Amino acid sequence: MRKPFAITLDPGSSLANHTGTWRTSRPVYVDRLPPCNHACPAGENIQGWLYHAESGDYEAAWRLLTQDNPLPAVMGRVCYHPCETSCNRAHLDAAVGINSVERFLGDEAIRHGWRLTAPAPASGKRVLVVGAGPSGLSAAYHLARLGHAVSIHEAGPVAGGMMRFGIPKYRLPREVLEAEVRRIVGLGVELRLNAKVSDIRETMRAGAFDAAFLAVGAHIAKRAYIPAGSAAKILDALSVLRSMEGADKPLLGRRVVVYGGGNTAIDVARTAKRLGAEEAIIVYRRTREKMPAHDFEVEEALQEGVLIRWLSTIRQAAASSITVEKMVLDADGSPQPTGEFETLAADSVVLALGQDVDLSLIDGVPGLEVKDGVVRVGPDMMTGSAGIFAGGDMVPAERTVTVAVGHGKKAARHIDAWLRGARYAPPPRHEPATFERLNPWYYADAPKTVRPVLDVVRRQSTFDEVVNGLDETNALYEARRCLSCGNCFECDNCYGVCPDNAVIKLGPGKRFQFNYDYCKGCGICVAECPCGAIKMIPEEI
Repeated sequence: MRKPFAITLDPGSSLANHTGTWRTSRPVYVDRLPPCNHACPAGENIQGWLYHAESGDYEAAWRLLTQDNPLPAVMGRVCYHPCETSCNRAHLDAAVGINSVERFLGDEAIRHGWRLTAPAPASGKRVLVVGAGPSGLSAAYHLARLGHAVSIHEAGPVAGGMMRFGIPKYRLPREVLEAEVRRIVGLGVELRLNAKVSDIRETMRAGAFDAAFLAVGAHIAKRAYIPAGSAAKILDALSVLRSMEGADKPLLGRRVVVYGGGNTAIDVARTAKRLGAEEAIIVYRRTREKMPAHDFEVEEALQEGVLIRWLSTIRQAAASSITVEKMVLDADGSPQPTGEFETLAADSVVLALGQDVDLSLIDGVPGLEVKDGVVRVGPDMMTGSAGIFAGGDMVPAERTVTVAVGHGKKAARHIDAWLRGARYAPPPRHEPATFERLNPWYYADAPKTVRPVLDVVRRQSTFDEVVNGLDETNALYEARRCLSCGNCFECDNCYGVCPDNAVIKLGPGKRFQFNYDYCKGCGICVAECPCGAIKMIPEEI
């Protein structure tokens, strides 16, 4: 029997390193864009700070988070977390509780007194920020870190804007908001309260400002014509919520009707219950499915005893009652009157029909365009008037705290470039890390942590915070549920499965590289990578 033909090569011989010629494609390590990062309006590197959090280095996680967002304790309470809606983990069991971990990090920073990174050397430039709401505070923070002298002019007596005057204490405790505002001011940002800007050009000239960012919140309540007797008590939602910040609380009576279907309507109805109203009824023209308020807030309100009259509209208000007409939806989903009326007892009616922005400060500014009650801006957030930028409620966008914070960061980067005579070009985005690119078999089932909630009885009579935070054990567990979509987390799978020993470990935190002299291009590493951080590319001929 003939022996099989074999050649033994010295590993140092050039003939021993020819496996690369067998390949038609080769593996490469990539960084893909996680869906959570992509969905975040504030542009946070969510996967990055979760990586630090899951290792227990909470300060490093907080520092990476605050590179993009200076208000994590606030955001961990009021953000509607679109990141979780996009999370790939939802295809396995449930989305990672990103928002709850963010809140934990923000609270840890307040508890330990962590300070923000010191600003860059002074640029010699001065920037005016109009409004101390989320967008203005964010812009001021990022501009200060870039070395610019920033002065915030706020018309109200305290900072916070709609975070303070539009969000009740049971959702956002004021001490949390104040702590994060103080930290921004601590960077050297000037905060001038009771300083309403009535003429932006004159204020810029008087203060020798080189640029301005307009971030006036939507503080003007929209009205609706409702025939009413002289004794009818009709209020607007913002006035009710704003008065909650003073010593004299609003007198709404025992039976309160709120007209509207947004989150503000929900907040006012829940506030009325806490002020002692026996009945708090929301009247809304459409169905629950059409209601713009977030479903979890609607559910919390129902738990607290708030009543909702769907497909109803107010036709008339009297001293102690209102007349409601029932509605039906037509084929297009629009509400239409039925001619059926009903009388409801009501001591007061609160209108929650949306808000507008006071744009009087920009009257007469050449080149500045206003359309549909908001200021038109370019991709760089600059208005038609050179050096004047705008964001938040003042521009066309969804009106949330997170969007406003993102506007402030984006504007700050463009303002910085403009002041330096340059243009800011955001880095190109990586390709998305979709669920199809992952290998979910690698990850064990891990149910999402449910945040503790205050009992219903106390919720109806106090302004104590309703949704509580996670403790360290739960926050660590929740951070470790992250799949690290599209980015290597050094699990060693590629190193262990490679049949040619072509994967080289570079050491902790340095990931791996391929030795293409030995790689045959079999693709096993790609098939076995849990997070989709390797792909095959054609060989160049």
